[in-house]
Amino acid sequence: MLLPLLLLLLLLLPLPMLWWQKSHRTRKAWGQTLQHRMALRALGWAAAWEQWRLEQSTRHVHQSQKQVLHRCLQGPRTTTCPLGEIPDLNSFRNQFPLVWPRLDPYSKTGETDEGLAMLEHPQSNSPPWDSSQVAVLGFNSLKQSYPGALIPGGTARLTLTSPWPCSLPWPLQPLAWACPSGAGAGDPRTLILVALGTRGLRVLEAGTATELLDVFSCLGADWEELVEAVAAGMPGFLPPAPTRAAELKTELEQGPQGLARRLWPQLQVVVMKDAGGQDVAKAALGNTWCQGLPFFSPAYIAAGGVIGLNLCLEQLKPGYLLLPGPPFVELLPAWEKSQEEAPSTLLLGEALLGEEYELVLTNDASLTRCPLGDMVQVTGFYNQCPVVRFVRRLSQSLNVRGEGISEDLFSGALLHAVGLWPGAKLLDYCCAESGILGSFSDGSAPHYEVFVELRGVRGLSEDHRHKLDHCLQEASPTYKSLRFRGSIGPAQVHLVGPGGFRELRALLSSSPSPMPFSSFPPGMPQILRHRNLIQFLLRRVVS
Repeated sequence: MLLPLLLLLLLLLPLPMLWWQKSHRTRKAWGQTLQHRMALRALGWAAAWEQWRLEQSTRHVHQSQKQVLHRCLQGPRTTTCPLGEIPDLNSFRNQFPLVWPRLDPYSKTGETDEGLAMLEHPQSNSPPWDSSQVAVLGFNSLKQSYPGALIPGGTARLTLTSPWPCSLPWPLQPLAWACPSGAGAGDPRTLILVALGTRGLRVLEAGTATELLDVFSCLGADWEELVEAVAAGMPGFLPPAPTRAAELKTELEQGPQGLARRLWPQLQVVVMKDAGGQDVAKAALGNTWCQGLPFFSPAYIAAGGVIGLNLCLEQLKPGYLLLPGPPFVELLPAWEKSQEEAPSTLLLGEALLGEEYELVLTNDASLTRCPLGDMVQVTGFYNQCPVVRFVRRLSQSLNVRGEGISEDLFSGALLHAVGLWPGAKLLDYCCAESGILGSFSDGSAPHYEVFVELRGVRGLSEDHRHKLDHCLQEASPTYKSLRFRGSIGPAQVHLVGPGGFRELRALLSSSPSPMPFSSFPPGMPQILRHRNLIQFLLRRVVS
């Protein structure tokens, strides 16, 4: 009689433990849900406060910029500054002239910076109140535009860098799933595995469009290994999920077209920051992996901090409201750059609709007024502040005979040409001036060396190359005239094998030497100025 009782007790003993574990999981899930609901309510209050602050600062933009400048003058600085307060903005401009980017001459070896604008990016010491304002207003816009997007566990970041200019304040942190915590969380492979294992994602985050393009390229190349890892699971990050792995395998075998929505059927939006020069990467994502998904960029971010707040959420090229600061922002009119005398800058409230300006930021640590090389065009106004669209980066232009082919003009001509190549889709590109190769050039007239990565095309014909040159001539009368006279030779187009640009970006990010294009904001230049980088791509040319 005693033995059966003991056996019964042994059988019943695990039941309280199972009940406690289930109750613990229930309490934990209930607590997370309560935290999330409280964070959503706090987000509404915080967004209302930040909207009020935005209204006040943009209705009186001249006064707001004066206050920002006063804050810069009161902060620590290393330059010699006159005693007492600078009485007005004109005196400030006169006392602290613009510091133009340094240009290094072409080197004979191509191992140093060659003709590339080396911006002295200002590092702001001002309180990052604009960054937190953009983050709060951006999350609130995301919640309003995509209902249900901010559900618990519905967001996954696929890159180590974040699209948000700063972390959310403590009460709002339950809304932002940034990345897994613990040992190994800094591995990009861990991020993609956790995202793949979560079927109900609503939001994908990435630092930039270029970084997300690399993630999907890696996924396309290594998907079999990743599927096996999802099936086996990762201790501390992902439980074994053989059913999910089988589902992933089925979708990945069908190719990249619309892959994001097939992997995550409830996906609503892709969030990435706009740092300029991302149009080709966005187009590649929109045409393949992220087909049918809207892109949302909360802000335009340049060197020194947040510059613009996104007002047009669902457009590929959103309009950005230039914020009064900090940092202290001025506008250098395009027509002033050709003046021999010191060019005159404008304040935000003095901008004109339709005109193009170069952004100028002031470093409050050394009071350095530095033109960033980012050109924007005014498309409208919000109260007294201009709303702009990014146009081009001045450092990313081609100039072998004085033709001055800008970044936006070249990328537009290239996209037009690729559209004429049957079945081709442009994934990435960069180009260089033939003179950088020096003795490695074939002795022809100065020309452009163009490197492209494509889908749907295995080789390039002479007709492909001719169409690009024709599109460039149609886009630039100056280029057409120089081509007709023979002063510029036809563009040499090279097809780079899959992953070539991803390898180049990895090389740039791991470079121990401080290159101007590795500084903030991150990304690869469209125009290569280093011979060793051009040779790196030449070794990966397949056609």
